[in-house]
Amino acid sequence: MLSVYLDKGQVGVRKIRPPRRAQGFALIRLLMGGICNTDLELQRGYYGFSGTPGHEFVGEVVEAETPGLLGRRVVGEINLACGNCEWCARGLGRHCPNRSVLGIVKHPGAFREFLTLPEENLHVLPESISTEEAVFVEPLAAACEILDQANIPERVEVAVIGDGKLGLLVAQVLHAHGMQVCLFGRYANKLRIAERAGIQTERMKKRIPTAEYDWIVEATGAAEGLRQAIQMVRPRGSVFMKSTVHGAVSIDTASVIVNEITLIGSACGTSEPALNLLLARKINVTAMISETLPLTEAKRAFVLAAKRGVLKVLLDPAR
Repeated sequence: MLSVYLDKGQVGVRKIRPPRRAQGFALIRLLMGGICNTDLELQRGYYGFSGTPGHEFVGEVVEAETPGLLGRRVVGEINLACGNCEWCARGLGRHCPNRSVLGIVKHPGAFREFLTLPEENLHVLPESISTEEAVFVEPLAAACEILDQANIPERVEVAVIGDGKLGLLVAQVLHAHGMQVCLFGRYANKLRIAERAGIQTERMKKRIPTAEYDWIVEATGAAEGLRQAIQMVRPRGSVFMKSTVHGAVSIDTASVIVNEITLIGSACGTSEPALNLLLARKINVTAMISETLPLTEAKRAFVLAAKRGVLKVLLDPAR
């Protein structure tokens, strides 16, 4: 089978043997994969990664112990928890210290013709959600995670910094839950996606607001994003940190301490809230698809996904 491979910053496609299905796992044929900023950071050296990336996917189950899964379209939780530790007992397997993570830590990713995941990680897709829409379940779940981490009052003003893929999803999720969202970004075509959803937008300028919001979500994907968010938040406000950036990020901790700002790391979420939003047609994800390329053109797809102004690039093994 064909598999995308990252090694020392290079993207290639190799022929490898199909994976064997272990007990409790399903063998899944890839239908569609989505390149996200984390994949690009892995290419740049994040986690010292080499191997097959990809954690945003839709697949069809071809082998499983559960008969009801066979032939069904699925998405999956990307964290493979041990099931035995304190964190797993608390229902927080995505923080299990012994976990592996699809396409990121110790488990080959989804950018290959066939992949495996534990059956308990899988969610069968309703027919009304298209394969293209379902590719966004994992990043949409990450956007929903914010709502599990803090009790943000309804109708409160929230600033989202960054008009990339995740920023657009976060802005739509918070808007769908009744918050007054202002999305700060640099690209008119991206901001229009948010505007069509009824979200206020503002072009990011050299001079950014100072101490104007109690709640900030930083989703720029850039090292300077956190510094900007800290400038924009009010004393005793909260900043959700969504960007995964390879390398150290420098900030002025004095302003964080003096202004008693709360910094909240925010990563993966669970799939159910994302699936519910897609079912309810409250989030527009198809407008965020910039290009769909064959799996064989993964190298070109990664180059395209890294270009400024480009949103979601999909990989379709059937092309």
